[in-house]
Order: sequence, then structure tokens, then C-alpha cells
Amino acid sequence: MTATRFAGVIPPLCTPLHDDWTIDTASFRRHIDGQLTAGVHGIFVLGSSGEVPFLPDGHRRVVLETAVDQAAGRVPVLAGCIDMTTLRVLGHVRDAEAAGADAIVVTAPYYTRTHVAEIERHFRLIREHTELPIFAYDIPVAVHNRLDREMVLRLAAEGVLAGLKDSSGDEAGFRFVLLGKKERGLDSFAVFTGSELVVDAALSMGADGVVPGLANVDPDGYVAIHRHVLAGELDAARRIQERLLRLFTITDVAPPARMGRGSAALGAFKAAMKLRGFIDNAVMAPPQLPLNAEELLQIKEKLAESGLV
Repeated sequence: MTATRFAGVIPPLCTPLHDDWTIDTASFRRHIDGQLTAGVHGIFVLGSSGEVPFLPDGHRRVVLETAVDQAAGRVPVLAGCIDMTTLRVLGHVRDAEAAGADAIVVTAPYYTRTHVAEIERHFRLIREHTELPIFAYDIPVAVHNRLDREMVLRLAAEGVLAGLKDSSGDEAGFRFVLLGKKERGLDSFAVFTGSELVVDAALSMGADGVVPGLANVDPDGYVAIHRHVLAGELDAARRIQERLLRLFTITDVAPPARMGRGSAALGAFKAAMKLRGFIDNAVMAPPQLPLNAEELLQIKEKLAESGLV
């Protein structure tokens, strides 16, 4: 399926916190080991599921160092180097290098309004300052810019980008990237979907891998989908994907009138992780809001329906 160094299921790990919002490294280490036991092919820290926008730089360094140490070379560690501008990103790149990360994940600049030419310069400058493989992270809902697919493929062909994590929600655009990769012979360019809901379809279309946030809750399910697709067992993959589709409704238990969708989704992930014994605490970084008792009960019921508790 792939000639890339990076492939398979690479979950974007949530970041466990103590009540005082410091990093719960003991829970984080346990969670990483649980993911590796399930058979994931890598881990991605300091992404959206890892609450990267909410964490100060010191917290980010603790996450990086803990993840690299705990993975201990068993799987590659992808480090989110996500910030508003190129110079700030380069600071995070230096931290990723010092920690021993295997690759970095970078969005377009945000807050400032940027042109595609400036986004391209952003990636080129980062390439000039690091030897680590760079994954472009396409997440327009967060950075307000969709990555231009021709730019992405051009930078891939020139060796600027090693991969793409597509969380755009544009499945047709994602397929165009896969087609462009094939037509241009970019065998070493790793294309990942960030959608947990279409993993079986993305892999069947030729994606190199998947970065599903829900794998924090059920890594075994996503590893099984990957295994079935590789084996050509598409009906089996579809059945697991449909179960995970239903499980994903845990992110909807908190009503939009009460909290933002980010708080609802990450709160659901962390609550489910705590219920499964993966982490000790479901605390989120402020100003995100916690789920209430009724919502937590609904999550427990959905976990039971999925056979996970």
C-alpha cells in the first residue's frame, strides 16, 4: 500500500492534566503504552486532540520529552509545532529536535491573514531550518486557510514536505491529493486522513495512514480497520468503522448552547479515556468547560454499547 516511512494508524494523543493543569506524566506514559499495546504505528503529540493551543511552551516540552522517552524508539513520534507565525514555529521545531522527535507537524500560519505565497514561504523556511520530516497539517477550521493542493504536491515533489495530515473535511479534495501523488510518482510522500469517521474509505482510496482522535478511546478498533483493509477484508473494516461512527456520538452529548464543540469533543475523549482506565483525570486546559454528571453518564452508556466498558 505504501512506500513511505510513516504509515498506518498514528493517533493524535490527548494530553492528560492534573487538577492544577500541569502535565500528568504518569497517565501519559500509561496511555502511550496502551496505544502501543494495541498496535498503533506511531504517535502524534501536541495536535488538536492534544490541546496544543492551550498549552504554554513549558508544558509542550514536557509532553514532547515524555512521549519520546516512553515510546523509546518503538514507534515514530510526530511532534506538533503549531503556532501563529514562522519564527514561533521554528522555536517549537528546536524543542522537537532537542527532544528527539522523528517528524514535525505544521499548520499554515494563523491569526494573521496570509496569502498562499506566504504559506508556501512558511513551509520552505521551516525546511531550511530543520532536517526533520515535515507534515503539513490542513485544518482550515482552526487556521482559517485551506492548504492549496497544488502547493502541497509541489512542495512534496521538491522534498520540502514529507507528508500531509488532512483534517479539512473535504473528501473530494483529499482524493485529488491522492490522485496527484500517484500521477506524479510521489511514493515517499505520506498522505493521512485526520477524519475518524471515514478511515476505511480513506485507506481503500490509497491513503498511507490515519490520524483518528477517537483512537484515544479505542485504538484497537482503528488498528483492526487498518489490518482488514490491508487484507482486502473490506466488509469487516466497514463493520468496525460503523461501530466507531456510533461511538463518535460521545462528542455530541454536551449541547452547543452550553459549550464549544472543542470542549465537547475533547471533554468526551478524556472522560471516555478515564472511564477505560487510560488516564486518571479528565481535566481540560482552561478556558474549556468540563462535562456535567448527566453528560458523563451518557458517555459511559455509549462506551457500554460499543463493548468498551
